[in-house]
Amino acid sequence: MSNTRKMRLGAFIMATGHHVAAWRHPDSQADAGLNIDHYRELAQTAERGLFDLVFVADSPAGWERGKDVEAIRRQSTGAHFEPVTLWAALSQVTQHIGFVSTASTTYEDPYLLARRFASLDYISKGRAGWNVVTTGSDVSKNFSIPGHPAHADRYARAEEFVDLVKGLWDSYEDDAFIRDKESGIYVDPDKVHQLNHKGAHFTVAGPLNVGRPIQGYPVIVQAGASEAGRELAARTAEMIFTANQTLEDAQEFYGDIKSRLGRYGREAGDVLVAPGIFPVLGGTEKEAQDNYDYIQSLVHPSVAWNILKRHYQGMDLSGYSLDDIAPPLPQSTELNKSRLKLVSDLVSRNDLTLRQFYLAVATARGHRTVVGTPEQVADAMQLWFDNGGADAFNIMPPVLPTALTDFVDQVVPILQKRGLFRTEYEGRTLRENLGLKRPGNSFVERNRADAEREATA
Repeated sequence: MSNTRKMRLGAFIMATGHHVAAWRHPDSQADAGLNIDHYRELAQTAERGLFDLVFVADSPAGWERGKDVEAIRRQSTGAHFEPVTLWAALSQVTQHIGFVSTASTTYEDPYLLARRFASLDYISKGRAGWNVVTTGSDVSKNFSIPGHPAHADRYARAEEFVDLVKGLWDSYEDDAFIRDKESGIYVDPDKVHQLNHKGAHFTVAGPLNVGRPIQGYPVIVQAGASEAGRELAARTAEMIFTANQTLEDAQEFYGDIKSRLGRYGREAGDVLVAPGIFPVLGGTEKEAQDNYDYIQSLVHPSVAWNILKRHYQGMDLSGYSLDDIAPPLPQSTELNKSRLKLVSDLVSRNDLTLRQFYLAVATARGHRTVVGTPEQVADAMQLWFDNGGADAFNIMPPVLPTALTDFVDQVVPILQKRGLFRTEYEGRTLRENLGLKRPGNSFVERNRADAEREATA
């Protein structure tokens, strides 16, 4: 079977795996968060599987001592590498796979972020991507700011932030560096541009002190699904990481994003929609279910209640047992609105008990969980891919490194046999492998438009 449209794959890496208790699993690398050999193995395994990219979620948040000391004692998420530093190292032991890193528009500086990602693009030879987040969690106490900005304010800042970073990446035209030893000319000053940006949130002169990235811009990824998040994605993103539980929800999100692109002069192929999927594999359905049940059994009760308390902030759960029906989630939040809606829908749609709720969230935090044979996982992916629910998938291995290896060895060959996935890399950059256009330099395009207007005046 031949299929001209190809599925894209990302490996969404959480140090020991996506399950909240993954570090306790016999197959996990318990010290993974600070183990460079572990990450090297993952990147090389994903590249062996011809994945487009590896991705780590990141946050400036840490953990703080509070009432749930027992839960903190039992969780593995407290310490891990800063992702751009990690990806710069791993780009040297891979050749094709892309590296997408999260960085916050609320808690980062545009100039420093632009410099860091441009450098990563050069170091990786054109394989960098930036996952744009506004940061839902309040981590303001780690920064010298008065408090966590409101949701609308975070997105207003993000809109300006992304435009500013792109402008800084355009500081140098692609052919600005002459580097002619005989004449002694190194750079053409007429092809170096100051941004002189003055906006509501930032005043930045430029130029950036790194040349224009190899890809023009590192691939822009975004993950917000609120109204403000969707609009930001439609205007600026080239790949969207999303969480959907049902095909209907996936189709609604996919169709809505694609329908918004025209107002920004963009086409459907300019943005790839990539839902997360948490695959639990087994040689038979029973084996897969046994694997799922085993990892769920590793969740300690203190961790279970801590998960519930995080979702029911401000509510007293002391009168509930785990077998009681989960009450509606509090709806007033300035934190992650899209994830709140996703989890709320999960509770209300399935009439879950508190036990079922925490078990659902312990796996993939609201992303889609598929338990089955390799063929059944491939079927689930193909259903969404063929029916307007996805262009790509962000694979969320439950336990690392084994679950990624199993996916590469067992599911990827099925997708290839069905003509849904590549059998070799198409290009040398992340942008080329994803089938995305290289953006033009905004200063060059503006000057060209001005010249054309003068010529016709």
